Amino acid sequence: MNSDMDANDDGPSPSPRIFDRYASSSDDDSQPSYPSLYSTNRRLDYMIQFLDRNLLPQPSSHPNASLPEFVAKGGGQGIFTLPDRRPLHPNHPPHLEVRPHPLRETQFGRFLKTIASTKRQLWAGIENGAVRVWEFKDLYEEGEEEDGPPFRESSALLSNGNAAVMCMVGDEGSGVVWSGHRDGRIRGWKMDCESGGFKEGWCWQAHRGPVLSILFTCYGDVWSGSEGGNIRIWPWEAIDNALSLTVEERHMASLLMERSFVDLRSQVAVNGFSSILNSDIKCLLSDNIRAKVWSSGYLSFALWDARTRELLKVFNIDGQIENRADLSLVPDFTMEDEIKMKIVTSSKKEKPQSSFGFFQQSRNAIMGAADAVRRVAAKGGFVDDNRRIEALTITIDGMIWVGCANGLLIQWDGNGNRIQDFQHHPSAVLCLCSFGSQIWAGYASGTVHVLDLEGNRLGGWVAHSSPVLKMAIGAGYIYTLAKHGGIRGWNIISPGTLDSVLCSELTAKGFLYTRTENLTILTGTWNVGQGRASKGALESWLHSAVSDVGIIVIGLQEVEMGAGFLAMSAVRETVGRDGSAVGQWWLDMIDETLCDMVGRKSQDMMGKKLHEWRTFERVGSRQLAGMLIAVWVKDNLKPHVGDIDAAAVPCGFGHAIGNKGAVSLRLRVYDRIFCFVNCHFAAHLEAVGRRNADFDHVYRTMTFSRPSNLFNTGAAGASSAVQMLCGANCVRQLMLVQPMGVQSLEGMPELSEADMVVFLGDFNYRLDGVSYDEARDFISQRSFDWLRERDQLRAEMEAGNVFQGMREAVITFAPTYKFDKHIAGLSGYDSGEKKRIPAWCDRILYRDSRRTLGSECSLECPVVSSVSQYESCMDVTDSDHKPVICIFSVEIARIDESVRRQEFGDILRSNEEVRCKLEELCKFPETIVSTNNIILQNQDTSILRITNKCMEINAWFEIVCQGESTIKDDGQASDHHPRGSFGFPRWLQVTPAAGIIKPDHVAEVAVHLEAFHTQEEYVNGFPQNWWCEDDRDKEAILVVKVHGKYTMETRNHRIRVRHCCSTKMKKIDPKPSDSVQNQGNLLHRADYQRLSVSYDMVDHLRNLHSP
Repeated sequence: MNSDMDANDDGPSPSPRIFDRYASSSDDDSQPSYPSLYSTNRRLDYMIQFLDRNLLPQPSSHPNASLPEFVAKGGGQGIFTLPDRRPLHPNHPPHLEVRPHPLRETQFGRFLKTIASTKRQLWAGIENGAVRVWEFKDLYEEGEEEDGPPFRESSALLSNGNAAVMCMVGDEGSGVVWSGHRDGRIRGWKMDCESGGFKEGWCWQAHRGPVLSILFTCYGDVWSGSEGGNIRIWPWEAIDNALSLTVEERHMASLLMERSFVDLRSQVAVNGFSSILNSDIKCLLSDNIRAKVWSSGYLSFALWDARTRELLKVFNIDGQIENRADLSLVPDFTMEDEIKMKIVTSSKKEKPQSSFGFFQQSRNAIMGAADAVRRVAAKGGFVDDNRRIEALTITIDGMIWVGCANGLLIQWDGNGNRIQDFQHHPSAVLCLCSFGSQIWAGYASGTVHVLDLEGNRLGGWVAHSSPVLKMAIGAGYIYTLAKHGGIRGWNIISPGTLDSVLCSELTAKGFLYTRTENLTILTGTWNVGQGRASKGALESWLHSAVSDVGIIVIGLQEVEMGAGFLAMSAVRETVGRDGSAVGQWWLDMIDETLCDMVGRKSQDMMGKKLHEWRTFERVGSRQLAGMLIAVWVKDNLKPHVGDIDAAAVPCGFGHAIGNKGAVSLRLRVYDRIFCFVNCHFAAHLEAVGRRNADFDHVYRTMTFSRPSNLFNTGAAGASSAVQMLCGANCVRQLMLVQPMGVQSLEGMPELSEADMVVFLGDFNYRLDGVSYDEARDFISQRSFDWLRERDQLRAEMEAGNVFQGMREAVITFAPTYKFDKHIAGLSGYDSGEKKRIPAWCDRILYRDSRRTLGSECSLECPVVSSVSQYESCMDVTDSDHKPVICIFSVEIARIDESVRRQEFGDILRSNEEVRCKLEELCKFPETIVSTNNIILQNQDTSILRITNKCMEINAWFEIVCQGESTIKDDGQASDHHPRGSFGFPRWLQVTPAAGIIKPDHVAEVAVHLEAFHTQEEYVNGFPQNWWCEDDRDKEAILVVKVHGKYTMETRNHRIRVRHCCSTKMKKIDPKPSDSVQNQGNLLHRADYQRLSVSYDMVDHLRNLHSP
């Protein structure tokens, strides 16, 4: 036995163990970098804020100007339960915020599409064709952008928006990351870490359609999949030639690669298969354990030999095998006949064909056309595709796991036999990955599940507020990319005992990274009675906007009415269009009014901090028939406001017409969710029950299914695609996945997930038991207390029948309905024949994060609001309603992700309990190998034994090829170079190339010399030239990489495998009788099963030196 072992000697630098950046203080690289002065000042500011809130005497948590409020009963339970905003849930592991959730409006054309990892870096592909790179060693550091760690980003590609990165794969052997793009190109990126910039990459046209998937096989070849079942292979020899060219010769590299591919579909057609693989190749998976490749369409798989590129098997999602087309009728072709057919196909010569050949081609064409029709139908949603294949991964025990659109997880063996399936979650499985003995699954609901190798669920939690699109592994973390563009890292030992320790420590340090923001929001509602207001009326109503207001929300009712308009509005809603010319007039008029008011205020303050008076910008609006809502944001606040979505709920005429109902806007402000709902409920004194029902219907069914009409609707379309993946059953069973990504439990409305909800509008609640004259008398005496006791809305709120748990400032202004137009003052109440009783129809109510009246603003209670002003504008006479405004003073608690990330790193570095648990979990198993040198000749098979000497833990091993060398006549190795992704040379087979070794057990690995005497040159997918392979002796350096259950750092064994020609073997070993001791390393295939022992290394190789 031999225990020659090196730690990570197969690459330029060691791979970091889990959190090993903080695990040792002896190495220079592991010394922590000190926080910047700016970061330190922020921590001090947050600490002072915390001390001020908790130590200084404060008679009230809000300014003295806050108004008393009335709180409705029935809140805090059922559908009115407040969302759980604990930053660290005890049942959720803590995460590393690599890229905080960016605002959607800042990401148009720059959304992250995919991620991939190398040994030292995390890569992300962007919608504009650029790539972004984070260094693992910098993930805890402070960056300059997005509150994330430092990163580098390449320039965007100019390709009319068609260059989005669709897939990525890292090539450790050549140090290149390859990306597949929507324009059909494959690009290679090499990071120059020293200079900090990207080296010029390689690029070639790989497909006519988008590159949907890409991988490296265990032989270093690049496989890529595209639309219509198109799979192409670039042999490593062609890639190596391209990489060896200089910068000046890069144009030659592109031409070389564009012609050097292997077209697998042409090979399949030649070999007698029908056109059964016409679905888009979204997933490719390399089974390095058995040297196979899996490709998947929508509902079927193909299994390929990675070395010979032969199609081995085709089967569907149910495990049913799809055989070759009538193979029993196909005559046997010799290799020579097969080659001739390939040549004829590639040269496109027309020759007379047999009747069978004509029949076969016709059948293939018909089946291909039929499959194309099915594929188009599936894309268009005409067929049930709930079972559609979405993700593939392979585990260390050789099992293949498949995730489907209906949430099903299916386990297969390496030969394509369906073993069993699991349904842990109804939402679509969008991505899978595995490490050690765990499988990680990311769902369209934003949930992540962790499973063991038997499929049992070990844990699960909501990882993101939107679908989890992709996963990558590196530096002790599983990185998850969410659809909104955020990236988080999850400890590979999660779920586990360390999670609770980290959560406790981070919670205790919460005051160091909690930032409190103060915001003033002005909300206004007005039933305009189908009229149009003057600018003076608007200024009188909105005059408070020029004060310290950050956000303005305006809700209008009866902008436009009439049967014809309502019918046309309903039709426009069915095709996803809203708005009207009158509605646009109101928006433009308010825009102009705000601009004029701010401009005059700026002139008045000339020379007195002019820069503080900023303009407002309209960021979103939504109209449903006569209801219109819009939001304006001050320009200095706009970088913190986004993810704006709109919604509408009709309540009139069978919940189909928008004469009554609600429109709403949802937005994220300082990472908190605000919803503003403009309502117009049923009219008439006796319709209290209908009004309550209108509110209930609006609250339960308000769904933010598309963005505000000011923003790119492409985002909504993409969101809908993800929502389709969840399936209708998913929505009904457990989770509701919305474009913004808010998760709601079954029966929980989306409005319940907001941190603050404001209802405003013409609610139409009237006064009970009051005559017209009595009301006028009490109003003239300003005896509002007596009138409030007869307010229908207040009575219903007191009974818990409507607006449950919501608050309203005590009303101190006169009823706002009903007035004669153009008559000022209280004398303007309805003087017509009906003499409608005055009422407070126009109201503004809200709910924030407080569970109790005295709750303070914190990360658990992130939004705390109070009303500083609640009044009507009696001077405006343009409608039969008076406009109302309500000004909120809002405190918002949010996390400074940059500081939190640094605190997370400090805990990992300095906390003794955490360090002890990490050391216990990250043990290395002790292993030895049976030999360090192997000689192979004439299709020999040698057995390599790997022994796990540890008596307690399993050992995980993987075998790669560090490089290949040519042996000179003097026996010395030269011309050492690695293959792509540390792949094996084509003359060598290693089976299995990965596995698990139980304690005190031995794994046997067959190292086989495969006959491979010819090489082929491919041009445009077809073989053109054949020649004898180089018959010189070769040597490959195998590396057996061993790691524990939770360690990404490996302990490596190096093994030399020499391929010797027969004549040269005789020269090396002139005495056959003396070679008996070496037979254990020179076994033929027939002797493999009878092998019971292995011997030491060959004597004459002991002193050989290889690079």
